[in-house]
Amino acid sequence: MIELIQVAKSFGGTQVLQPTSLRLTPGEITVLIGPSGCGKSTLLRLMIGLIEPDQGEVRFGGTRLSPDNITQMRRKIGYVIQDGGLFPHLSAEDNVGLLARHLGWDAARVQQRVAELADLTRLPPEALTRFPAQLSGGQRQRLGIMRALMLDPEVVLLDEPMGALDPLVRYDLQEDLRKIFQTLNKTVCLVTHDMGEAGFFGDRVLLLGGGRIVQEGKLEDLLRSPADDFVRRFIGAQRLPTLEGEAVS
Repeated sequence: MIELIQVAKSFGGTQVLQPTSLRLTPGEITVLIGPSGCGKSTLLRLMIGLIEPDQGEVRFGGTRLSPDNITQMRRKIGYVIQDGGLFPHLSAEDNVGLLARHLGWDAARVQQRVAELADLTRLPPEALTRFPAQLSGGQRQRLGIMRALMLDPEVVLLDEPMGALDPLVRYDLQEDLRKIFQTLNKTVCLVTHDMGEAGFFGDRVLLLGGGRIVQEGKLEDLLRSPADDFVRRFIGAQRLPTLEGEAVS
């Protein structure tokens, strides 16, 4: 679905991503996890074409992303960032339907799709008339998910979408989001710093460190057989229980 072939990226002379290859399998949830600055968000931005690799290439459905096709390709990819990334001067409904209206959808079609997505994400209908500042953090994040799903994209990318939410709101949204992924059978790539969240969502978990993929597999694989001291230290810092119920050290 999305394939990165030996992509690398530097900013200001600092290499944040070493040559890396990665493929998103259709219908699978891939989770990128690691400490700050490890390159996980950079990988996500490369996938959607917000930045270009210094070397290597990004392919979507076998087609290489380029300046000529990036706008068309982005419409097939939903993108969710922390706190929804909403326009403060637009109502919730207008935020969700913005791109669809730009593409010429009529008002009835936009309204119907927004209502479907509000039901799917369990957003109260009365919230659609409010502005982002009048909504809770969880509601803003649900709007961000709705906007990403508006055009029924083939792939959904999420960059730490629940990082700013309090634990109870985060728990509820995690449960709802996993049900949404299962219902829609989308190809998903999610960035998080929380290994418990990675295990909750991920069909495949990729742990990054120093701008490269250090280990990948199921969360249980990383817990049972950490590849090196970095993996062991990262797992230990998460304060996760082991598979036997004891603290990881």
